[in-house]
Amino acid sequence: MVDAFTDRAFAGNPAGVVLLDGPVDERWMQAVAAEMKHAETAFVRVDQDGPLPLRWFTPVAEVDLCGHATLATAHVLGGSRSFDTRSGVLTCTADNGWVEMDFPADPAEPIEMTTPLRAGLPGVTVRAVAQAVSDVLVEAASADEVRGLRPDFAALAEVPGRGVIVTALDDRPDRDIVSRCFYPSYGVPEDPVTGSAHCTLASWWSPRLGRANLLAEQASARGGLVRTTLEQDRVRLAGQAVTVIRGRLIV
Repeated sequence: MVDAFTDRAFAGNPAGVVLLDGPVDERWMQAVAAEMKHAETAFVRVDQDGPLPLRWFTPVAEVDLCGHATLATAHVLGGSRSFDTRSGVLTCTADNGWVEMDFPADPAEPIEMTTPLRAGLPGVTVRAVAQAVSDVLVEAASADEVRGLRPDFAALAEVPGRGVIVTALDDRPDRDIVSRCFYPSYGVPEDPVTGSAHCTLASWWSPRLGRANLLAEQASARGGLVRTTLEQDRVRLAGQAVTVIRGRLIV
């Protein structure tokens, strides 16, 4: 188990990382992920050369992209690795205690506000709503609204797609943006730190702020920091990670 997007244990986003020496049944992977109960558990084949096959499972479903579990996997394997995934080949590079990941950008296009979103985000002054491939992004009026939000998870579970990102400009001088991410339909009411969501956040905020490089805070209870760099249709995400548990599956 690895805490990702943090430099200390028991913060950031915990991920399971299962090292496989051969193929396994996906029903077994789903059962292990349900047992682990983390937002995602990563399963990586380490018995071959080239980009290593990597898959991610929440407690209830497989997902197409997961940043924090990719960071956790690269951390366990030494930092610099390439992975073959549903989202293409993802490359990770170790850099002075951080791991940088090269992900596809996931830009969001403006859409109309929907009833489940309005019901699910009480107290949020909505500046914009936009649809990305993975998530719906909601821009709030202030960082205080993002941090103080008490969402209606039942309502958010009715929003089509993976989940909902709520974001605003950060009010701290050393950070650029703040966000929180909700995935109740995938068994994750609030994700502590969501790497893949920052593929949308970087695509949204970098053009508006006129800066390719951003420092993003995810303001969950555990909290975490993500460095983002937007480069055309790619986003480089960087974070730190800490291993907290090592063990062996016996079934």
